[in-house]
Amino acid sequence: MLNKGCTEADLFSFLASKKREDMDHRYILSSMCTLPHPVAVRAHDMFMETNLGDPGLFPGTASLERLLIERFGTLFHKPDAGGYATSGGTESNLQALRLAKALCHTKAQNVIVPQSAHFSFKKACDILSIETRSVPLGPDKRMDVDAAAELIDRNTIALVAVAGTTEYGMVDPIADLAKIADQHGIFFHVDAAFGGMVIPFLDNPIPFDFSLPGVTTIAVDPHKMGMSTIPAGCLLTREPDMLDVLNIDTPYLTVKKEYTLAGTRPGAPVAGALAVLDYLGSEGMKAIVAGCMKNTRRLIAGMETYGVRAATSPDVNVATFVCDKAPAPWRVSWTRAGHMRIVCMPHVTADCIEAFLSDFGDMHA
Repeated sequence: MLNKGCTEADLFSFLASKKREDMDHRYILSSMCTLPHPVAVRAHDMFMETNLGDPGLFPGTASLERLLIERFGTLFHKPDAGGYATSGGTESNLQALRLAKALCHTKAQNVIVPQSAHFSFKKACDILSIETRSVPLGPDKRMDVDAAAELIDRNTIALVAVAGTTEYGMVDPIADLAKIADQHGIFFHVDAAFGGMVIPFLDNPIPFDFSLPGVTTIAVDPHKMGMSTIPAGCLLTREPDMLDVLNIDTPYLTVKKEYTLAGTRPGAPVAGALAVLDYLGSEGMKAIVAGCMKNTRRLIAGMETYGVRAATSPDVNVATFVCDKAPAPWRVSWTRAGHMRIVCMPHVTADCIEAFLSDFGDMHA
């Protein structure tokens, strides 16, 4: 096809066949991403050609990135926070540890992470040649604060906690960990890639952000509960200019220094992320989160009627069960401990939950 080209009809027939191989979103219960909001799609389409890697060429798009960081800074109780738009949690977590490494000059560096930490921290520590010290979880699947404190030594460059764990939907005891980090003068990164757009909109939000003096950086992913187009993440820093320590020379661009990890960075998902935040506002996001949490509670209650116990009482919209089988065609996932895991994203409607419970009941009849 590459040598001779093809007709537009043949091309899109081929693409359509591949699209049909993808899972129908109605049956995907394991993803922390969802169908993008229509306003995100429309905004994305408007900025398809923009490249934030050379922001002087796209000043309007660059201003949208600054607005997005301002929106999240305000949401996280630090309107003047620094940061930039990343490709997602993996890049944000890597950059946070890269920043911690640059700010600390010990030779044998280590970082303390919970056993529930996302696998991106393994990648980041491998790339940066940092020792990973893993902290066990308590019975509630949250990081053990005392165990974390015991692992800190003079070579510890960062402490990491998670706000909305990937496997169990739990929020670590971040307020207690922030105090420890503050007392030791340690860089404290909060991975809120998932929970960052859930927790602030709960009826009783759990403190996890810059309202806690010890928190240094926060990762959040608009392409998850923010319903933006993929990829869209953000790394926020407490101090506006903190990332400048990572600057390298970029002499042939419109800016002469950059601290970002990627060179070319798409502007379209940034526009999409900002569009959703501004269109829905706080009340709209609260309604979305309330619906997802209601479906999570219904799922847990429904599974209990079949004698299936929930593995935890989750803080966000992730439900896990002591169960080893799910009905077809539903796509679930399994935690490292073997628990069935379902994420009640916006595309997982109340009707989806009822249909899954019905099929689950039929499977066990």
